[in-house]
Amino acid sequence: MSSSTPLSLRFPAEADDPLVLAPERTAALLAGAPWQRFAVLGDSIAAGTGDPSPGYAPIGWADRVAAALTAVNPALVYRNTGRIGATSDQVLDRQLAETVEFAPDLVHLSCGGNDLFTAGGDVDRLHRNLSTILTALAATGAQLSLFTVADVWSVERMAPMRAMRPQMIALNEVVRAVAAEFGAVLTEFWNHPLRSRPELMSVDLIHFTTSGHAVVASEVVRSLATLIDRT
Repeated sequence: MSSSTPLSLRFPAEADDPLVLAPERTAALLAGAPWQRFAVLGDSIAAGTGDPSPGYAPIGWADRVAAALTAVNPALVYRNTGRIGATSDQVLDRQLAETVEFAPDLVHLSCGGNDLFTAGGDVDRLHRNLSTILTALAATGAQLSLFTVADVWSVERMAPMRAMRPQMIALNEVVRAVAAEFGAVLTEFWNHPLRSRPELMSVDLIHFTTSGHAVVASEVVRSLATLIDRT
């Protein structure tokens, strides 16, 4: 790739990626993190699905965040019940009870894309389901975390999937609404510079490669860092 390519659009090795936090910076941001039990539930995004990227560790974003939290608190316990293809109905029926029983004090929910993957998905049902899930999670006293999906559809390679864009806009609107309603920390990716990287998407054109997961983890760490009391 040409040296004139903007830094945010290059596809470097992980250690040189300007959008990926260095381990020492991650540790500094998470110093004093109070969380002891971290849970993630949802769909393939929660599970960390994605093709490997040369130069990047083959680790999903949630596992990266868990590792970063463990580095500053070795006693941290982590559980991820994310499942490929899970809809919000399935998260509600098959993952929520297990997560509540786990008694997390930090929990991230990532689902909804499968509900709205095709035109005609029920946005109102998705909103109700996410509200029900978050009501149960909030009752545990856990800090809630959510993120929006990135607007990846401007890249030429994504042309076959461009019809999904209106549904993903709707998904983000629901995610922002429930995040505000439940006081969740929200990490915004819609306009993130990551979205323009030509090598971002896996072969299926649905999931990020592990280079994308590395950036997602860094941004989630930044969001969590804003919650840490440093007084």
